[in-house]
Amino acid sequence: MKAIINGKIILKDRIVENCTLLFSDVIEGIIPNGSIPDNAEIIDATGGYVLPGLIDIHIHGYLGKDVCDGEEESIRTISNGLLKNGVTAYLPTTMTVDMKTIRKALEVCRSLKEESKNWCGSEILGCHAEGPFISESKKGAQDPKYILKPDAKFVKEYADIIKIITLAPETDENDFAAIREICRDTDIMVSMGHTSADYDTAMESVSAGVRHVTHLFNAMTPLVHRAPGVVTAALNSDVSVELIVDTFHVNKCFYDLLWKLKGRKLCFITDCLPAGGLPYGEYTLGGTKIIYNDIVCRLEDGTVAGSVLPLNIGVRNVYKNSNIPLYECVNCASLNPATVIGVADRKGSLDIGKDADIVITDYDFEVKKTIIKGKIRYEA
Repeated sequence: MKAIINGKIILKDRIVENCTLLFSDVIEGIIPNGSIPDNAEIIDATGGYVLPGLIDIHIHGYLGKDVCDGEEESIRTISNGLLKNGVTAYLPTTMTVDMKTIRKALEVCRSLKEESKNWCGSEILGCHAEGPFISESKKGAQDPKYILKPDAKFVKEYADIIKIITLAPETDENDFAAIREICRDTDIMVSMGHTSADYDTAMESVSAGVRHVTHLFNAMTPLVHRAPGVVTAALNSDVSVELIVDTFHVNKCFYDLLWKLKGRKLCFITDCLPAGGLPYGEYTLGGTKIIYNDIVCRLEDGTVAGSVLPLNIGVRNVYKNSNIPLYECVNCASLNPATVIGVADRKGSLDIGKDADIVITDYDFEVKKTIIKGKIRYEA
């Protein structure tokens, strides 16, 4: 038994002070400070925050390694590196490259998923396949020569490892046949993203089974009063949404509004590229040259390619630039994504019986300790 003392414990609906968090490999309970078992190992949070492990459901790489490398060593490096950011579980995310590369990346993650439950890095909960079924006009940094029409057969082949599939619903031309088949035959969350769909098409795709929106506002038709677009459909339906919270991809003035509209359907993501965790410079993404400068990566022509955001800093960004309660900011990076991918029964909050995935931070959300299933995996 272990006990975390002297911390502000962030629960899903409140923050608890002057109490102790007890855990083994699972959360055992929150007790008064004077009731700690005599044999408990004491961990001092030194006045910082104690929160559930963060879950990143959209991340392409870290520390120079790309999920699409299709190499075990790359996934291990990413998983280990994420511990410093308080990420205890994640979805390695592929992009629009050739199908051979996508298959290899998914198969490597599949082969490591079971091992990741007990290794020293962040746990693989599945994969997020971003593309290749996207719109060329909203491709962003994705390579248009690899774009394909939605293929339910391919998606179903990897139903054991894909948790989210991002596609452009307007390209599923036969009354959303692929979307309907995926939703009928699998538990995969179908997400619309990199899409040029109009409002009506987006809403129809929701009726067909789309339940999520990939990096809201980015690479989709915008909210315009006479052409509402995908953004409006996302806000006007019950889908969950991702938000890149680096303060660049989406202006911070939207944080309060989005939380009021989406609540527990709002998920913070990083969309982090392989340049994450590294100094400014030139790197690659899916074999394409990208330039990392300031808080964003761009292609050589200036197109925004993605972020280098650590998820703990994303939580801090929103908390410091909104009126959203701190515990709800944390939910957006833990409980809400856990709910989206169907693991909230064991991940995403400090409820009794859930995995003891715990992060201790200072007041600036810099991570001091990352604990996975009761074992300390990172210490600053």
